[in-house]
Amino acid sequence: MVALPKTGGFMKTLILALILFCVMIFPHELGHFIAAKRMGVRVNEFAFGMGPTIWKRQGPETLYSIRLFPVGGFCAMEGEDGEDETEEKKEPSERSFACKKPWQKIVILVAGSFMNVICAALIMIIVVGAIGFTTTTIDTVAPDSPAALAGVEPGDAIYSISGTQIDDWSEISAAIGDEAGKEISVIVEREGQKKNLDITPEKADDGRLVIGITCRISHSPFKAIVEGTKATGRMTLSMFQAVADIFKGNVGADQLSGPVGMVQMVNETSRYGLWYYGFLTSMICMNLAIVNLLPLPALDGGRIIFVIISMITGKPISERIEGSIHFAGILLLLGLMVYVTFNDVTRIFG
Repeated sequence: MVALPKTGGFMKTLILALILFCVMIFPHELGHFIAAKRMGVRVNEFAFGMGPTIWKRQGPETLYSIRLFPVGGFCAMEGEDGEDETEEKKEPSERSFACKKPWQKIVILVAGSFMNVICAALIMIIVVGAIGFTTTTIDTVAPDSPAALAGVEPGDAIYSISGTQIDDWSEISAAIGDEAGKEISVIVEREGQKKNLDITPEKADDGRLVIGITCRISHSPFKAIVEGTKATGRMTLSMFQAVADIFKGNVGADQLSGPVGMVQMVNETSRYGLWYYGFLTSMICMNLAIVNLLPLPALDGGRIIFVIISMITGKPISERIEGSIHFAGILLLLGLMVYVTFNDVTRIFG
């Protein structure tokens, strides 16, 4: 037996999961939509979600709709699958996706993943900025601690320890730990003046050598942009490595997760706080961006491959052949989705 979460916890997980799916899907489809409009392609329908329509509104040329299940969406462009409805709707052929130049098609197809990358980076910047960064400035000094007895005050910035310049808070513990309880010379900056203080570290309960100080946390938006962008870059590299491991066979299909697994991850990360959830959302957005550009049928990456082949050969690929390959790809993706969903359910309730 597996106990169901309390109603409050269940509703919280459900709401956060819905937000996650919205952040994944809506910007992706919006990217296709904006790029298509910019390239002069007619968009017949812009939908969020899959299944029965629960809301719709007809614009000047585009039908905007919300579907029942928020686990997908689409931007239905005219002529996207080789079908040109322009004669029936009395629209010029230039409005068809199929009639656009190869570079325009590629821009439209890449735009969805590009928006996911932007969302992942923005979320990461917000998360990193909210958590903050350690500085070498002292925030608190514990009463009767070695630092307090030596005259250290909150607001002092540690400049060096035993002759070693300190540029990051993490270097302080290493510098103190290296002295093995001996008296150390600490130079601090206070109101623009440097002061040399002699401090003898003491052992904490966990065996570490400490002097009784904590650091001031910075929430600089400029540093958040830099560090958040770096974190996004590191995450992107790890995602590419994960994809490579899948193709190498180092990661089996039984280790993949679908929508049910994502909901479970939302439930687990939300217990640790909002920022862990934000990191998960950023990671999944980046995952969607990368996976969607893989050169596989039915994905944007697969469609781009067909565009490039047509551009190289100078001849359009048969609509019937391309449509059949993409349809086969869709069936394979649906089969994979069923498989990973079964594994997710088994892991959770098994």
